[in-house]
Amino acid sequence: MSDTPAKSPQPVETSSAAIRPGEVPFATDASADGAPHVTAAQDYDAVLLAGFGGPEGQEDVIPFLRNVTRGRGIPDERLEEVATHYRHFGGVSPINEHNRQLRQAIEEEMRARGLQLPVYWGNRNWAPYLEDTVTQAAEAGHTRLLAVATSAYSSYSSCRQYREDFARAVLETGLAGVVRIDKVRQFFDVPGFVQPFAEGVAEAVRGFAAEGLTGGQVRVLFATHSIPTADAERSGPRELGLGDGGAYAAQHRAVGRQIMEQLREEGAAEETTAWELVYQSRSGPPSQPWLEPDVCDRIAELPGEGVQAVIVVPLGFLSDHMEVLWDLDEEAMEAAEQAGLRAVRTPTPGVHGAFVASLVDLLEERIHAVPAADRPHVTDLGPWYDVCRPECCENVRRGFSPAAAGVAP
Repeated sequence: MSDTPAKSPQPVETSSAAIRPGEVPFATDASADGAPHVTAAQDYDAVLLAGFGGPEGQEDVIPFLRNVTRGRGIPDERLEEVATHYRHFGGVSPINEHNRQLRQAIEEEMRARGLQLPVYWGNRNWAPYLEDTVTQAAEAGHTRLLAVATSAYSSYSSCRQYREDFARAVLETGLAGVVRIDKVRQFFDVPGFVQPFAEGVAEAVRGFAAEGLTGGQVRVLFATHSIPTADAERSGPRELGLGDGGAYAAQHRAVGRQIMEQLREEGAAEETTAWELVYQSRSGPPSQPWLEPDVCDRIAELPGEGVQAVIVVPLGFLSDHMEVLWDLDEEAMEAAEQAGLRAVRTPTPGVHGAFVASLVDLLEERIHAVPAADRPHVTDLGPWYDVCRPECCENVRRGFSPAAAGVAP
């Protein structure tokens, strides 16, 4: 594949008003037919790493939180309550530095495989913004972009909103019809994403065993970000019928189950070491139902169940986001101390070699249109879709906005 920029296609009329149901707007030729998994190879110009964004100093915190909550009318006084979490760490979220490291690691792995595509990085809520990044790519002649969003699971905020970000970026910059954006599948169950979590749980189990804590004395809590239950029910294609919590909860449960079954088969965990899925970081009003149970609430209940040690696994996170550093390392560990429990938080994938390799595998499977049957996955839910289905991950409050990389509802 040549690294010489291809000639840009001529612009065509593509606006939000022009998008028709059943279309895949802003897609490359390989993805435009809307099939769940692509069957035609595609020559991409560049990779687009899409992040959430985060503040990098005290003066950034409130403007960043205004971006995160845009359109919700939340006053600065309430934002300052959340800002204290960032201010505790000098006003710096680790997420931007992580994405710099991840971008470099992806580039290095690609070069080692002979892939010469440039990797661009853009955020939803802080610089570098996606609109600027897409403009920069187009100016360099890179108009067929293959995106990797820094979130592994299916839900509005972790998948569809990134696809809306891509659509907004091309519409607001006037690049609709020039820039095409596809997105790799959700990677919750690719081997390289799961492996770092499994390694962390195994190490924690060994550590507690050395202290004489084994079996039912130890509980594994797989933690992820809570979301409104109404959004969770709409995560993933509705026809899958995945039950309470939709695809979002089902995917997390499947990965947690796979990790524990793997460790038991390897002798790294006992059959009596129980596990469960818990949630954290809810931010909605008390009147709005969100996914439960809360991690701290469950920790407080565990001593009454004979548990003496808890392993908290940040299963919903790629790296040590603020929600990990504050909600788990601070609040959950404090809850464990108050409950008289020994506690450890396991690592996130970060730039673990297996994780980075799996991300580049995802890029290559789209470039070469690897058949779905040959794609690696460790749960029965995978491999997930290349092109999101028409009603995937609706935001119940806002409905469907224009989105790339999926069939329009």
